[in-house]
Amino acid sequence: MVKYKRFFNKVEKREVPDLPDKYNHRDIEPKWQKIWKERDIFKTKTDLRRKKFYCLEMFPYPSGKIHMGHVRNYAIGDVIARYMRMNGYNVLHPMGWDAFGLPAENAAIKHGVHPAKWTYENIEYMKNQLEKLGLSYDWQRELATCHPEYYKWNQWFFLKLYERGLAYRKASFVNWCPSCETVLANEQVIDGKCWRCDSQVIQKELEQWFFKITAYAEELLKDLDSLKGWPERVITMQKNWIGRSEGAEVRFRIDGVNEDILIFTTRPDTLWGCTFVCLAPNHPLSERLVNKKEILQELKSYYGDPLIKPGYFTGYYAINPVNGRKVPVYVANFVLMEYGTGAIMSVPAHDQRDFDFAKKYNLPIEIVIVPDKDRIPQVLESAYEDEGYLINSGIFSGLPSQKAREEIIKYLEEKGIGSRKINYRLRDWGISRQRYWGTPIPIIYCDRCGIVPVPEKDLPVILPEDVKFTGRGGSPLLESEEFLKTKCPVCNSMARRETDTMDTFVDSSWYFLAYCLLENGRKLDFLSDLEPLSYWMPVDQYIGGIEHAVLHLLYSRFFTKVMRDLGIINFSEPFINLLTQGMVCMETLKCPSHDWLFPSEVKNDRCIHCGSPVERGRVEKMSKSKKNIVDPDDMIDKYGADTIRLFSLFAAPPEKDLEWSSAGVEGIYRFLNRLWNFVHQQKTVIKDLLPNTPPSFDHPLLRLTHRTIKRVTVDIEKEFHFNTAIAGLMEFLNELQDYMSGKTSITDQDRYSLRFAVENLLLLISPFAPHIAEELWSAIGNKFSILEHPWPSWNEELARESEYELVIQINGKLRSKIMIPEGLSDDLIRERALSEPRIRELISDSKIKNIVVAKKRLVNIVTGE
Repeated sequence: MVKYKRFFNKVEKREVPDLPDKYNHRDIEPKWQKIWKERDIFKTKTDLRRKKFYCLEMFPYPSGKIHMGHVRNYAIGDVIARYMRMNGYNVLHPMGWDAFGLPAENAAIKHGVHPAKWTYENIEYMKNQLEKLGLSYDWQRELATCHPEYYKWNQWFFLKLYERGLAYRKASFVNWCPSCETVLANEQVIDGKCWRCDSQVIQKELEQWFFKITAYAEELLKDLDSLKGWPERVITMQKNWIGRSEGAEVRFRIDGVNEDILIFTTRPDTLWGCTFVCLAPNHPLSERLVNKKEILQELKSYYGDPLIKPGYFTGYYAINPVNGRKVPVYVANFVLMEYGTGAIMSVPAHDQRDFDFAKKYNLPIEIVIVPDKDRIPQVLESAYEDEGYLINSGIFSGLPSQKAREEIIKYLEEKGIGSRKINYRLRDWGISRQRYWGTPIPIIYCDRCGIVPVPEKDLPVILPEDVKFTGRGGSPLLESEEFLKTKCPVCNSMARRETDTMDTFVDSSWYFLAYCLLENGRKLDFLSDLEPLSYWMPVDQYIGGIEHAVLHLLYSRFFTKVMRDLGIINFSEPFINLLTQGMVCMETLKCPSHDWLFPSEVKNDRCIHCGSPVERGRVEKMSKSKKNIVDPDDMIDKYGADTIRLFSLFAAPPEKDLEWSSAGVEGIYRFLNRLWNFVHQQKTVIKDLLPNTPPSFDHPLLRLTHRTIKRVTVDIEKEFHFNTAIAGLMEFLNELQDYMSGKTSITDQDRYSLRFAVENLLLLISPFAPHIAEELWSAIGNKFSILEHPWPSWNEELARESEYELVIQINGKLRSKIMIPEGLSDDLIRERALSEPRIRELISDSKIKNIVVAKKRLVNIVTGE
């Protein structure tokens, strides 16, 4: 309908839509999602004139349906993206799909559906779910890592790494099912057995491809100190994974053989306590020293298994270079070739693993470190692994451990029997996977030329479609003759392709760069204009689960440094700020007869199937196996996306675990209904006023509005305290309702101040609940879109809270006085009074019959039976 309005001496005509009496999310949310899409409001362009903000959530695996963990992650990112856009930033907020991976192949084996079909159908369904949440993604930059246009660049990066000696091939152990005759991923091994046939899984040595991430170990470690916007917990996890350790390399001569065993130790102060030496099963010396190859193969089959520690005496002895003692040489499965030198000196008195091994094989235990020089134990019940003082250590006896280590390293170097050495726990990244649904490794094997990389002009090497999925035998790519057989690009003779595919962590190690280049339908290309990369990168805010705190983030950092060295980018770290959100959890329900139950299967604390009492278990991460899950689609249909978004942001700070609560969701839904009803009721009061015009006079609502703007803004910017920001908006609405309900007449100042308050309430809530904010913004006569309006600013003088003295009585007697801000509602005044420590003490367990607020200056708490 057409409305006329009067503001001072101006008259203008504008359209103001009718506002339905009832809040109906099923109409509102699709309406605004359609408008956003039609008007390309979230489309982003590179604009060197504007300050940029790149907001990114970790992209999902297209498993079929989003879960509440996704909802929370993406809601957090969307609030940040919308907030920064309203603050004038050119915001890049993209989404895509981590689309390669084992589940698609498992689905092919179980259900006979091709991985590509399964994956793309899941993408379509999940994208529709994300769109229902109203997320502000630039979908024109959407990518899927299983598309040849994307994985071509996986292959291109592989070739560049290969050229630099950072991609190489060597023998390594894999999980092997003897029955299925196939390699298994870690997640396909359940309690040491094959997921399909339940056969015992063994370790088998195969040729594998690796990326030499250890070449960047020191830089990866050192640069962690520059990541001031990362959680300390993640920094610590990465440092521990890289595991820099200083120590010594020492040569032990094998008695009677012209060979040395080179060992690495971080505790050279325990050298005199070495009573045996252990080699890794795949150490080159193990092959030469062990005659019984079946024994060595058995040790290899349990390689690295922490629960099984078999060892085999080689029959040889090594000479400890510091005391000339002959010590037996064992091959042990717990020694890893990938760490140090693949050989260790074993000091059972001061290492618990060595202590257990020595006890098992009846080997000597020599004490060389004690906590107290005057109290030397004769027998150890367990290894003493702490620092102390050296004994039985020649000229170094009596020295404290730390000083002794330095002196002993100097001694080793002077004698020419050892040297100072820095090692890393970090191992090179094994990228080979004996699976189909992944990026083909661009390598050709020629009988004449050996290993030949695929020429760049022939990329991408496309996955074939003529494969069968049986779950047995080697990689399904071995069954495709068209793929397997090719010609050598060097000599043109017949050759074969590599049939291993790449680890899917390769896909996710650079996807954040791809989004920058996919502008306006542009083809992904790292060989043309890279200006968008230099504009958008690095990512300003990255958001994802703590489960990716090590490998994904480490590999992304590695790729970034390699790309810098390739001249593609000019920065060293991909993510400036990192937020690791907590999990979404729910109480578990269990029936003695029917195992885990959904909440809908419980009535009056009893199982609806058998009537048995239900055991309420711990609050745990939502999982299908324990049936403590909530379907986002059901919640969106019942309550709306705005409610689900708000609840996921309000129930806990982003970094903490969130406990799902049906009552909490209902409470948020009621709040949105109150917001709708309040604006509907006040529309007639503010409808004829000029939009977006702040009053030029002082007013209680004006001060309240400025205080709320400040509170919400500070809460968002201070470690994303969305929960307290939303609480501030709830209080703001309560105060507005209280103020207007107490008015018997409305002045012009009331109307102008109320319009200013309502507009700012909608602006402040719009990043959290964008659909209802857009609808109400439009309903009070503002132009599309609320997202294009600047984030409100506050006046510090008006935002300052005026205080007064509140008198608190108990049963009419003065008991306390406190200072509280002006303008609080009666409910908040009661809450402040009850929270005062002296009042809490005096009331104790007394029954409160009533709390009277008199003129908002005095509170009388009435107690009694």
